[in-house]
Amino acid sequence: MGANSSSIAELATNSYLQRLAGTETISENDPFWNQLLSFSFTTHTNGTDTQLLEEATLSISKLLIENNPRTENFQALVKIFLSRTKELKVSAECQDQLFIWQAHNALFIIRCLLKVFVSQVPEEELQLNFTYQERPPLSYGAEAEDLLEELICTLVHLIIELPLLDITYNILLESVTTLLVLLSYQLFQKEIIRESLIYKCLMQGQCLQYTSRVVKTLLYNFIRQEKCPSPRTQIFEQASEGSGLLYGLASGVASGLWTVLTLGGVGNKATQQGDLSSPLANRSLLLLLVLSNLSNRPENPNPYRQSIMSFRNTQDNTAIHSPNTYCFQINFNSLYTALYEQQKSDQATLLLYTLLHQNPNVRTYVLARTDVENLVLPILETLYCVEERNSHHVYMALIILLILTEEDSFNRSVHEVILKNITWYAERVLTEISLGSLLVLVVIRTVQYNMTRTRDKYLHTNCLAALANMSAQFRSLHQYAAQRIISYTCRLLRRYLYVLDKMYFPRPHCTTLQQWFSTCNDTGEDLIYFPCSHILKSYASSLFALLSKKHNKVLEQATQSLRGPIGAEENSPVPDYAQDLNVIEEVIRMMLEIINSCLSTSLHHNPNLVYALLYKRDLFEQFRTHPSFQDVMQNLDMVISFFSHRLEQAGADLSVERVLEVIKQGAVALPKDKLKNKTAQHRNKLFSHRACVTHDGPSKLKALSLYMVCIPLYPAIHASDEMPLKHCYCMCFYHLLW
Repeated sequence: MGANSSSIAELATNSYLQRLAGTETISENDPFWNQLLSFSFTTHTNGTDTQLLEEATLSISKLLIENNPRTENFQALVKIFLSRTKELKVSAECQDQLFIWQAHNALFIIRCLLKVFVSQVPEEELQLNFTYQERPPLSYGAEAEDLLEELICTLVHLIIELPLLDITYNILLESVTTLLVLLSYQLFQKEIIRESLIYKCLMQGQCLQYTSRVVKTLLYNFIRQEKCPSPRTQIFEQASEGSGLLYGLASGVASGLWTVLTLGGVGNKATQQGDLSSPLANRSLLLLLVLSNLSNRPENPNPYRQSIMSFRNTQDNTAIHSPNTYCFQINFNSLYTALYEQQKSDQATLLLYTLLHQNPNVRTYVLARTDVENLVLPILETLYCVEERNSHHVYMALIILLILTEEDSFNRSVHEVILKNITWYAERVLTEISLGSLLVLVVIRTVQYNMTRTRDKYLHTNCLAALANMSAQFRSLHQYAAQRIISYTCRLLRRYLYVLDKMYFPRPHCTTLQQWFSTCNDTGEDLIYFPCSHILKSYASSLFALLSKKHNKVLEQATQSLRGPIGAEENSPVPDYAQDLNVIEEVIRMMLEIINSCLSTSLHHNPNLVYALLYKRDLFEQFRTHPSFQDVMQNLDMVISFFSHRLEQAGADLSVERVLEVIKQGAVALPKDKLKNKTAQHRNKLFSHRACVTHDGPSKLKALSLYMVCIPLYPAIHASDEMPLKHCYCMCFYHLLW
């Protein structure tokens, strides 16, 4: 593109671009191509130029789509690129910049045009635009050539063969990005694409033999996190003033600021910053995630997924004898470091989830690490900063915690790691706390945020499932963590009483209760010690007695009355507070099960939890006769009665230190068989619940969580075994900024 252009606005009227998109057929031997590809880049840090570029070149691109079936100029451009790539490896070794420069420029134009092709025409029509028939003068009947598979194989070959140097960085980045653009047809389809010419090229054609090398190279690109070379080290020197037709067209590629043309989606700030600093690592990760989530069927398995599921550590000698064709070895220590360092980006979180889910070698290695806090802390920070993160990022972080907490060794080890000065935790200064206690605090905060803000049913269920998996191994819970477990249960009770009051009692007769609700603080601290507590306790006892007699019948009648009179619309929604009652009751029960599990198995390790429980014992007595909590309350009742009696024997006006001492002594004296017999049924329920949230196979977690993740971007999709495919496209192309 040798003509001068001083601004992006002039691209639409540029003579070289107009000739490329026009009605004239341009032979691949025409000097025009050398002029077209001889342009330099101007580095910009302003994303506005990207939007301007799309607007300025859209008319040219559409004109090319219209005329290309007759001119085949696009095919000729592809042929020019393929011819320039044959000597790239030798050029890189010899530091010869000319071939690399022109090949990169050609691929950049191809990728920009492909973006418009993919968004405007179906895949079958795209293939027609890759069918090329050479037309030398006075020759007829030449055989047509299909360039699509050749282009894909060339891009794959460049990715795995071309060394990563300053002068090759940008063409490698373009190769990865072009493959992503070709795979982006899923973005424009409501149904999952199972058959695709592009998929076939990658999974069954000539590219199949390079599967393990592609996965390994993309992983190493992610691990290395190579920064984009500075303009002084790039081959694209700034031309004299006023030169360079594509002023800003490829500037983003040269500086690492090019994020592909956008259709309006934007990623979070952390992801954008990561993409700016190391675009090749970011795009390689996106391509890896897309490849691993392409269609996978028994008769046609996805080789990239098989490769991700089977690769091993370089220190594992058994990998050499692996029967898996696509197996390879990689340094797990470097991979682990890159994973925890990049957890602020949701695509890195998705990679971690994929590896823990599908590769048992990675999962075993991660669980065996002695520095697990390096991985868990960024995940907890993601959950803590839930307001600033994308919903799918939060969900993936939570699922990772679920996978980790399924292992008892992890649940024990997190309580042995002592952290100091957690700066991002703002609710309270934590000078010293175990990783396990911090995990409890963050997960409970996430549940509380979800119950009051997002109101996602499955989010709080999975949060509490992670705590339930850990509860049997709670060790030396921090006093603040123990207090939050109990105080959050108090808050749920307050809300529960409020909803019951609203459902079952007329407004004029409940003013006292409503006034009390308005004066209670958020933690439920005044629940029992309100001046009129005897009235409230009597009110609650009567209410629970009523529910214990005919709870189901009353609830059914109340729900029916809330729906309206007979003859009203059958599909009319239940009022929010009727739905709230069921959700709150479920969460209260899960919290009680978590407390029960801890007391049943590790009471002597958690005096702070017993202390907090005794402090609120009057509150828990109100649950004793409730039909939904009766079975769980038996153990709690026994613990409260036992330690209350010992405190009475110790005397009055006891200090906090003395109370804790009495609790520790009582924990040793408490007969263990009293809890074991009564907790057998509870333990079975706990593990049944744990199995319900497992990530193996087409489980509820896999279907429901990914469904909730995808639904904001793809409202037409439904939960199914293929959901990870859609989810990966949402994640990847959300940040590719189509």
